[in-house]
Amino acid sequence: MLKIVTATRNKGKVKEIAGFLADLPVQVFSLDDFANIFEPEETGKTFAENAALKANSYALQTGVWSLADDSGLEVEALNNAPGVYSARYGGIEASDNERIEKLLKEIGSAENRRARFVCAMAVSDEKGEIKFTAEGICEGQIAFKSYGNGGFGYDPIFIPEGFSKTFGELSNETKQQISHRKQAIYKIIQQLRHFYTKRT
Repeated sequence: MLKIVTATRNKGKVKEIAGFLADLPVQVFSLDDFANIFEPEETGKTFAENAALKANSYALQTGVWSLADDSGLEVEALNNAPGVYSARYGGIEASDNERIEKLLKEIGSAENRRARFVCAMAVSDEKGEIKFTAEGICEGQIAFKSYGNGGFGYDPIFIPEGFSKTFGELSNETKQQISHRKQAIYKIIQQLRHFYTKRT
């Protein structure tokens, strides 16, 4: 059975990924299952680079396969900012609300409010070699103000394509079906399935 660590300490996220991989001979771990794990500095210029950097680092630290992701929001009118700096937009200590306020102030009343959530994923083997990569994208628009208390991050100001409500207003079930992360993990699962098919 293949052991794979996910680059998270969030038990809910680990459980979700384990569920996606349930029909494969894979045992999923979180970072909390290993001692003395440090978080690598995200120095990549793209989501894909950061995902690969994290997958490589955690594989080498734990000695097992690693699945990592990097995601964020790209706003067309802001030259695709905040991008890879989504979690640090407005400063490392800034709250979700402060980041949202900063973004809304910068986009102002611009007519072009196109935006997209991007999630890049990477899987590394135990030696740190990247074996699989994938990207998921959820297109949408930036609202003129926050709506809803659901989700996290920029969810209250992001209206996904085909909907009239923000991620902050939509149910978790609906959000998970169309999210950038769901698209990326689905592609990773397909690659893992193909990998096991070739081995058997």
